[in-house]
Amino acid sequence: MARPDSRSRILAAATPMFARHGLNGVSVRSLASAAGVNLSMISYHFGGKEGLYAEILKEQFEGFRYIADIAKKDLPPLEKCEQYIRGTIRRYRENPYLLRFYVSELTNPTPCFKTIVRPAVQGALKVLRKTIEQGGSRNRLRRTLNPADGALALAGMINFYFLVAPAARGFVDDRPGRDEELVEHFMDILKRGILT
Repeated sequence: MARPDSRSRILAAATPMFARHGLNGVSVRSLASAAGVNLSMISYHFGGKEGLYAEILKEQFEGFRYIADIAKKDLPPLEKCEQYIRGTIRRYRENPYLLRFYVSELTNPTPCFKTIVRPAVQGALKVLRKTIEQGGSRNRLRRTLNPADGALALAGMINFYFLVAPAARGFVDDRPGRDEELVEHFMDILKRGILT
């Protein structure tokens, strides 16, 4: 019988390992050893290494759920964009491995890309595109702005910041205590580019 905490120990050990080395760069034996469990526990709880990886990706990409809440709110477009920016910053602060999984799946996709990663990313982009479309139709945002390009640019601006920040230490201050200032900067860039 499985120890009650073996599942959570496997998840805790496997998350940073998969984030650093990808699905194919980690063996079942090394996962079991890092978690301090019998090799069979990975199959028992997850059906194998691929199932474990899929479970971790689901957990990591759960952080995108706040975007559906933003879509339901009756707010002006810029307020929705600001909520997206705040939520995205929080998402990366709370899930320090998320960007590694994101980049790994974009550059070397596994079967999880189609079932977990792409739906999460496309869901976010659809909400942003619709927000920009509504802003244009209400004359709050520039009508000539392509909503799909605008959505991708906004998402990309924030994602790229967090992706490059570790390499830019000393150049940029990426401490969590600066998040409010960061929101203001992103909003300033956004407003000057799309307001009518």
